[in-house]
Amino acid sequence: MSLLHESTLAAPPAFDQVTSWGYQLTGYEGRGFDSLVSAPVDLLVIDLSRDGGSEYFTADEVSTIKSTDKIVLAYFEIGAIERYRPEWSAVPTDLMAGQVEGWPKEQYVKYWDERWWPVVQSRIELALKCGFDGIYLDLITAYEEIPDTGLSAEERAKRMVALLARISKFAKARNRDFKIVAQNCPELATWSFWEPHTNNTYLRAIDGLALESPFYLAHDKPCDQKWCRENRANAQFIKTQGKLLLGVDYAKAPRSLQDSYDRQREAGFIPYVSVRALDQFVAPPGS
Repeated sequence: MSLLHESTLAAPPAFDQVTSWGYQLTGYEGRGFDSLVSAPVDLLVIDLSRDGGSEYFTADEVSTIKSTDKIVLAYFEIGAIERYRPEWSAVPTDLMAGQVEGWPKEQYVKYWDERWWPVVQSRIELALKCGFDGIYLDLITAYEEIPDTGLSAEERAKRMVALLARISKFAKARNRDFKIVAQNCPELATWSFWEPHTNNTYLRAIDGLALESPFYLAHDKPCDQKWCRENRANAQFIKTQGKLLLGVDYAKAPRSLQDSYDRQREAGFIPYVSVRALDQFVAPPGS
């Protein structure tokens, strides 16, 4: 991997001034790393680990990406555990709670169980140590998808928000500028079992929201169902609360890709379009 690259921008933007981003979770080997370094974006989301396992990105590598005037966030899941993660064998069997639909190598976890916290804490500490600017948290959807917990939907939502709040408090106590970006579940900002209301605990915990498939499902399928519209509306509300709003659609056809960028921008999202595998950086149209 190359470790020296000249900066091509004047300075990294302030977090609330980000206008472009990219998202890649695998495919870093060979020239994959160089493509991240040269990606023409303000913000980049990459996995905490280079290989999905214990080969974590080093502080030097993170610094190399940041030297090209990018904000860099570390991705990991907080509602599930992947079989290939080094923590897999240390997670008690009774903490796992069923296979994640569509991802046979992943298991939901009882994310509210105190035994899960050391896994999350160690990942936060590693992201801080390696110089990431923040963390990008996935599988928040576990609160609504996890099977057979015996807990109500309202209680599962409260416990997920409590975990997000704990993550934010722990991280910001060590670096007050460390950013917390949640992926999906924008309804948590207003969600209540009885009637919508502003969830200030959730809003205080996050600095931004990333929404998958605001306009396109994988691949090139218009996301025009009722839940798509609800997701967009809830995400737009979060933006009105001063949070960064990212969107990622999954499209391959050039027409769909361009349409996604146009519609995301019009709806207030900072847009990105990629393939569902997220194994490559897909350049924006015209870049």
